[in-house]
Amino acid sequence: MLHPAPGSDADMVESERCTMSHERAITIRRLSENDLRLAKGIDVSEDGQSVFRYINGELTTEPRKWHRPAWDAPRWERTITTWAQVLRWDVVIGAFDGATLIGMASLRYRLMETVAQLVSLHVSRAYRRHGVATRLLQELMRLARQSNARELYVSAAPTPSAIGFYTRHGFAPTAHVNQRLYDLEPEDIHMTLTL
Repeated sequence: MLHPAPGSDADMVESERCTMSHERAITIRRLSENDLRLAKGIDVSEDGQSVFRYINGELTTEPRKWHRPAWDAPRWERTITTWAQVLRWDVVIGAFDGATLIGMASLRYRLMETVAQLVSLHVSRAYRRHGVATRLLQELMRLARQSNARELYVSAAPTPSAIGFYTRHGFAPTAHVNQRLYDLEPEDIHMTLTL
């Protein structure tokens, strides 16, 4: 179930546009439950040659070839159900190129009393490295601050692209992991950002 942001319009966050280098205007807006069916068009595929590990307070890389395939419609349904029911997101926003959903991100207002959780952030492969993920993150940060959160927590995939993205935006690994999230994704790098 999706919930309105505290003190905001229940139907939609203020739409904003960003222009990508190939001159497409991207619209960021709150997703309705009906919009979630569009997620199946987001290509989450990615490949890499290394992963990050956080051991004894140190973030290191280790060589490991990995591949995340594109998700089909049933996989998207299962993942969205998990995010909604297990991780309990409160709001989901999307990035649109025209009518095409090209990225989405979700937020849980209260992981802990003053800590919000970035539940998910995915941008379709063809739209990566054009500022779309940054726009989604900025909107989630705004919503988290609006809900009086002082910190944003993310359980990030240990890939160079994910860890590089989050560290560039001020996140740092935390030794104070949320045990429930760690148990769900023990290989992830658990990071926080002071809002």
